[in-house]
Amino acid sequence: MRHILIVDDDTLLRRGLGFHLGKHGYKAQGVASAEDALAVIRRDPPDLVLMDIGLAGMDGLEAMKQIHHHINLPVILLTARRRELDQVLGLELGADDYVVKPFDPDVLLARIRSVLRRATATVAKTEETVLTVGAIQIDIAAHTVTVRGNRVEVPPRGFDLLVTLAQNAGNVVTTDDIMNRVWGADFVGEPQIIYVYVRWLREKLEDDPNHPTRLLTVRGVGYKLVNGWETGKE
Repeated sequence: MRHILIVDDDTLLRRGLGFHLGKHGYKAQGVASAEDALAVIRRDPPDLVLMDIGLAGMDGLEAMKQIHHHINLPVILLTARRRELDQVLGLELGADDYVVKPFDPDVLLARIRSVLRRATATVAKTEETVLTVGAIQIDIAAHTVTVRGNRVEVPPRGFDLLVTLAQNAGNVVTTDDIMNRVWGADFVGEPQIIYVYVRWLREKLEDDPNHPTRLLTVRGVGYKLVNGWETGKE
């Protein structure tokens, strides 16, 4: 039985969501604070964390940073904040997805299933464990990325996207293919989320993110990762 940790200071939400998840075969555990969540994770790591951003004391974003500093757990953010900044910041810090309150429990359930499926799937479809595209090196087993030998931090979903592009280096990967491979066929969000991750990846990988030479957009089709020699920059 998959273990879901619900971190929210709304008692009714925790109980209602826990009941709904229990009906669908999950073990749901709820806590009201980030501090309690970290204690649970150290004692009995769950398979996935549902984390409210607006917690009293330590907020959800800081808690997620601490979680990922010690263990690689999938995190879905629950937020009442509608500003894109909160969502983008959460993704940059390593969230696998986010859901804006109020939400349909069945929509959240679909997101949970998608994230868990990706978390348990093998990221690499080939026998290669290290992918090199120009100055970029991706160690799939170690879950690390370097650019010209310098380590860069990439959130989990961004890592999956980068691996997908690297496995097809030099070729365009369509937005539909990216959605299916990285987010899953039953993802119910907007495809514009790909652009958010591409933007953050460029911040990490490009010398000038406003004029990318490695992660290129093919308008109306998708994206491709190139070795830099194609653009004369490597």
